[in-house]
This record gives sequence, structure tokens and C-alpha cells, in this order.
Amino acid sequence: MKKTFIILWMLLAASVMNAAGRVTLTVSNPLRHARVEMVEVDADLVKKKLDMAESIIVTDADGKEIPSQLTWDGKLIFRAGVGEKGKSVYYVERGTPQKYEVKAKGRLFTERQDEFGWENDRVAYRVYGHGGAVGYDLFNKSTSELMLDEWYASEQNQEMRSVSKQLHDRGYHDLADQVYNAFCYHIDHGKGMDCYTVGPTLGGGANALLNDDGSLFMPQCYKTFEILDKGPLRFTVRFTYPEQEFKGEKVTEVRTISLDAGSHFNRAVVQYQGMKTPAKMAAGTVVHKGNPTAYVLSSESGYVGYEDLGDASVYNAKYKEELAKQMGKIYVGLLFPQKGVQTIYQQRENGIATGHILAITTYRPSTSYTYYFGSGWDKNPSTGFADLTAWEAFLSKEAGAVSSPLKVSVK
Repeated sequence: MKKTFIILWMLLAASVMNAAGRVTLTVSNPLRHARVEMVEVDADLVKKKLDMAESIIVTDADGKEIPSQLTWDGKLIFRAGVGEKGKSVYYVERGTPQKYEVKAKGRLFTERQDEFGWENDRVAYRVYGHGGAVGYDLFNKSTSELMLDEWYASEQNQEMRSVSKQLHDRGYHDLADQVYNAFCYHIDHGKGMDCYTVGPTLGGGANALLNDDGSLFMPQCYKTFEILDKGPLRFTVRFTYPEQEFKGEKVTEVRTISLDAGSHFNRAVVQYQGMKTPAKMAAGTVVHKGNPTAYVLSSESGYVGYEDLGDASVYNAKYKEELAKQMGKIYVGLLFPQKGVQTIYQQRENGIATGHILAITTYRPSTSYTYYFGSGWDKNPSTGFADLTAWEAFLSKEAGAVSSPLKVSVK
């Protein structure tokens, strides 16, 4: 009897030790298509189940470690793949994480005054802290490499700029232009380019309050920033904007933007501090004169999308026609998981654009509003965005995904 008791005690102890040594995460997909997306769980909950482990790793069902990250807001994140209406199992264990490849990062680019840029393996963005361009600017990528450091370094190559200027000053204008074209990031040298124009618009996905006449109460350039997540899987930055007076109230706008590895979309969380009265707000993208009707709107599914043709005005006249061909088609879109958004085209010309496509909703004081903005490029062979129809299909699919996220149970 005593021997039997000892055996049972040993089995129970082994079971407890095993349970304490590994946490099971079951990821469920409620949709009728396979998905590979970033998922997140409460890091403290997982650590508590592992007896408050200080260092943890995530493994797949076969026990192979996969990249993960602990975020500023207490989440453990990793990319999970789940089949149609299916489930996948992952595990969290005590362990020291490997040094994972960085696939999402950003920084202040003092090389260009106070521009702030961020990117992942799919898309790249920036905002300005000066001038009249207040919306989101974007770079097109045809590679999974992180490119902003390289692009900025090339564009700000003072030696090459000096050579180009000297050639111009000596009258060799065509040769000077060729030198500039060799290092300029407005030209595709095989991995992407900057050919998108923002100006005094929302650019590729920014937001604004609405005046009583329906016009946009345009935000100013950001005042301060704080980097909250530095990668390797999620980059998060918080921008605080200058206080402005809106309808008699002094309002400070705060935007927290996150970009995950493998995603075409940023998550934007917007707060208007100091606001005491509900107000209409909108988020959207500029519609340029070069393609004024190539947009799609869906209030029911919660998305807006646009096909932009880029801006060739930066090119010398001699090269403009040929270089304009490499700009391809730029696809911009926004996703709105909340119900009840009103999607419209608002015609208000400002020189470079005919207006905006917008999703309008009501912002309520002391809350935050979340939406997603992103882009794609038909010159990227890995994405398959050949036309506006393909981009809209992608928007519809992604809108369903943000409305029905992958669910994670912890045991």
C-alpha cells in the first residue's frame, strides 16, 4: 500500500512539474480560409503558469523554437499559422530566446531634419515633423529586406550630391542628372522606391477631425515621439501632436502606431486628449489627379482602397516619361473593425489632389479609436496585387481578419 502511494505521488509530482514547465497555446481560426498572422497573449498570465519565469520562448507543435517578442503593453506575440476553421497548437517554455532576425523597426532620421520612418518586411512609412506634409508618406518595396537606412544613406550621400552640383554648375546638366539618378531613392534600383506624394493631405492613411461643414480639420506635424516597441516582430511608436483649438476646446492628439512583421497594415490607435464633446472624425487616403476615380468604398465590410499612380514631377523632363513607368501602381487601403463607419469620396481640390476617400465615424471623449492603414505595390512579385480588383479582394479579406482575429486559449 505504501509503495502504491509513493508511485502515485511520484506520478502526480511529475505531472505538476510537466505542467509548470510548459504552457499550451491553442490558436483557433473562425474564418473559412487559412491564415498566418501575429497573435498575442497576456505575458503575465503565461509567466504565472510557468512559476513567474523571467525568460520564455515559444515553440511550435514539433518543439521547434519560433520568433517571439514581449511588447511594451504586456503581450507575448508570435506569428501563428492556422487552417480554415482550424486550430494550431504552440507552447511556451522557460528558456533564453535566440537572437531573432529583425523584421520591423524604425527611428528618427536626422539626416532629413526630423522625419520619422518605420518599416517591416512588406511596407515602409514616414511622417514629417516640419513643413506642410502632415499625412503618412510611404515607400514601395519589392524586397523583404529592411531598406530605410540604405535609402536614406543613399539619398543623403553628400559626396555624390556635390559631384552632381558641380556638373550642373559647369553646364553638364544631363550628366549631372544621371549622377543624381544613380543614388536617388525616387528611382527604383531593384528593391523599391519613393514615388508617393503627400503634401497638405492625409496621405496614405492618416486621420483628422471634421469641421461642421464636413471639411477636414487637418492635424499639424508631430511634436514629440516615443518608441515603445523596437522589434524584432513589432515596432510601435507614439506620436503626440501640438495642442490645437477645435470648436472651442483645446485638444491634444495622440497616435500610437504598430507595425507587425509580415503585415501590409499598421494599427493606429487615436486619442484626442482634452476633448469633452463627441465629434466626427475621419481616416482616409488622398486621391490624386492622375487617377481620380480608381477607388473602392465599403461601409458594410469596413474598408476603403485606392490605386495611386505615383508622382513623376521630381524627374527631369528628359527622363520623366521613362522613369514614370517604373512607379507602377501603388495600392493604399484602410480597414475599420468597428461597425457603422460611413465611407465617402470627398471632393476638395488642393493643387495635387482632387480630394480624399474617407471613413467617417464619431469619436467619443476619453476613448480611443482603432483602425488600420496599409499599402501594396504591383512591382512586388511576392504579393500579387496586379490591379484594383485584386487589391479590393485583399482588403475585403483583411477587413474580415481584423474583425474576427485569431483566438488564443492558454492552458
